[in-house]
Amino acid sequence: MLRFALPILFVFAGISPALCDDAGQASPPDKAAEMRSMKDFLQANSDCREFTDSCSYCVVTDGRADCSTPQIACVKKEYQCTARSGK
Repeated sequence: MLRFALPILFVFAGISPALCDDAGQASPPDKAAEMRSMKDFLQANSDCREFTDSCSYCVVTDGRADCSTPQIACVKKEYQCTARSGK
């Protein structure tokens, strides 16, 4: 009897991670949606030269945003302009 119960126990143990709490969490936003958001921010803030989302820090050069690598364990927030051009 134990010979049959042990393999069944291993099968159920393998299934259990699919039933954990993080299975229902939303997936991270796709890169295209994130880029549209950044594009909208830059269009609305055309005089912004540096901005952040609390994860990456970005500098606008020739209308293009160059951003740092996101910080470890950051919580992304809305984009915020940290420096404006002197026009």
